[in-house]
Amino acid sequence: MTEPRKIIIDTDPGQDDAAALMLAFASPDELELLGITTVAGNVPLTMTSRNARIVCELCGETDRRVFEGADRPMVRPLVTAEHVHGKTGLDGAVLPEPTMVVQSRHAVDFIIETIRNEPVGTVTLCTLGPLTNIGLALQKAPDIAPRVKELVMMGGGFSEGGNITPAAEFNIYVDPHAAAAVLGSGMPVTIMPLDVTHQLMTTKARVARMAALGTKPAKVMVEWLEFFERFDEEKYGSDGGPLHDPTVVAYLLKPELFSGRHCNVEIELQSELTVGMTVVDWWRVSGRTPNATFMRSVDADGFFDLLIERFARL
Repeated sequence: MTEPRKIIIDTDPGQDDAAALMLAFASPDELELLGITTVAGNVPLTMTSRNARIVCELCGETDRRVFEGADRPMVRPLVTAEHVHGKTGLDGAVLPEPTMVVQSRHAVDFIIETIRNEPVGTVTLCTLGPLTNIGLALQKAPDIAPRVKELVMMGGGFSEGGNITPAAEFNIYVDPHAAAAVLGSGMPVTIMPLDVTHQLMTTKARVARMAALGTKPAKVMVEWLEFFERFDEEKYGSDGGPLHDPTVVAYLLKPELFSGRHCNVEIELQSELTVGMTVVDWWRVSGRTPNATFMRSVDADGFFDLLIERFARL
């Protein structure tokens, strides 16, 4: 049996971030979660830190370490998404305030120290929100880049365009400079874009399967999803909404669910109209060196089978 893969989850919960954390908690045989780092994104940092601890306590994972990171992007002012996730970022279910304490170390320092202290090529960074903490870590300690096994991120889009502007996906738009730093770092990067997540709709039938589990975590997740999907149902006229962030963890558990291509991905930083756009050289027409594996398709039924099977363990 292979050793569990060492991961750090960098997150801005968010209902879909909560689903990703729950999937990781339910998979200890495959994943060793070294720590959870929080960043400002869907909601401000104080709320993302609160929400990460709420998810830990909901799942009985009170020994997890949560480190607070950046409260604003590297260059631009913070943009948040309460219009999607609600005022708290986890609207939809009423849960007690967390009693877990936040660790005293800054998330950026934890990321740097962990990557330096673990053997080369053993730590995977799982980023579910803006890439600010990783961008700051690379700025402070560029030596960590060749030590990272892989960075798997949810962000960007190609054929789907954007979801916060016509051109940009939210996580990249919030901190495009951090995303550019990551893609220019030389570390292996795998991207789960809107192209993939928009194939993963939380249909009524899929949510009903989750509700049938009957556990408290599953019940709360259903309440979160019923709130979260209302925005996308209105926007897209769909049955449910796309489930973004669990793709990162699902890829580590079952990479065969996904397919894509190794190609060049750059981030637009200048244009007022397209800032934060992921410029994906899918057809390799630019001559630029490939720097990321960009996923474009997913086995949606297999993904939800995995999610529900693992949620049943919580």
